[in-house]
Amino acid sequence: MSASEVGAEAIAARLSALGLIPRIERHTRYTSIEAEVPELFPPESWREVLHVVAKADRFGLFASSLSGRTLWALVHKAVPATGNVRGPGHQR
Repeated sequence: MSASEVGAEAIAARLSALGLIPRIERHTRYTSIEAEVPELFPPESWREVLHVVAKADRFGLFASSLSGRTLWALVHKAVPATGNVRGPGHQR
């Protein structure tokens, strides 16, 4: 398991320990973690939640009157460490 996958799994495990139910999705360039946050989530737990998701590369909270609150975090997968990697627009 790569370091980014370990990081994503650790975030999910800590969110689970705080009483949330995380969902993990693996994508080509990143792993996402999402969890629904219940309306009655203990206010004192928010500081720990922020501490946990701060380990991710990106995180946020989506809130809507229709779907409630969804906490999300993204952990980017490692980029190959080689000088031969070419991105869009690079030619030989």
